Amino acid sequence: MTARILIVEDNQANMDLLVYLLTAFGHQVLQAYDGEQGVALALAELPDLIICDIQLPRLDGYGVLARLKGEPATRAIPILAASALPLADNEARLRAAGFDGCLSKFFEPETLMPTLAPFLPPFLPPAVQAAQA
Repeated sequence: MTARILIVEDNQANMDLLVYLLTAFGHQVLQAYDGEQGVALALAELPDLIICDIQLPRLDGYGVLARLKGEPATRAIPILAASALPLADNEARLRAAGFDGCLSKFFEPETLMPTLAPFLPPFLPPAVQAAQA
């Protein structure tokens, strides 16, 4: 089972890196380049996880969070804040705002999946998936 992950990010280099890594791990990636587009895509596609930049055009990350947590269909979807600010200084404020977790934009590729794992649905081995089909 692959996870459907929505990335809301206006920086093309950051988007490309996340798409590359998440796709390499077998996940389906949805892409939005501003907050309004991110909200619309989340409501239409109901992804398993949302990674959202804070400083976005049209609607910032806090606005995205407020809209999606205010909608019954998307309320339970974990939303991680992607921040360029040091997490040591910023994580408590982001969690207090309602984000389910935080992701530094300066992550090491080998730490990405362990950071995301607690927010993704459990994965079943292919044999178990086939038996349940």
